[in-house]
Amino acid sequence: MMAVLINLTKNQTITPNLEVARGLIDRGMGLMGRKKFGPDQGLWLTSGNSIHTHFMYFAIDCVFVDENLKVQHLVEEKKPWGIIWPVWKASSVFELPAGTIRKFGIQKGDQLHVGN
Repeated sequence: MMAVLINLTKNQTITPNLEVARGLIDRGMGLMGRKKFGPDQGLWLTSGNSIHTHFMYFAIDCVFVDENLKVQHLVEEKKPWGIIWPVWKASSVFELPAGTIRKFGIQKGDQLHVGN
């Protein structure tokens, strides 16, 4: 399922091509094995507060949010073969192309929204 990720706080569309990973297999696979990740793409892991970047070929930005999609923690340019340990208060994470956090000025406390 594709969706749109919007930062309501800043009234910005972050990505018009957000892939939503709800199932266990989709969440488990995440971006592993993908050779590229376009600048207008994103992946929302709808459940979980930690990730790994094993078997990935590129760095990503990670935006951890609570159950209301309020930003709780940001990780910029996480390189392959790393781990981000559980983030307190986070219930899901958006994986975005490296540089997205800086490009859109995403900050802790911003209110995000996922729409069609």
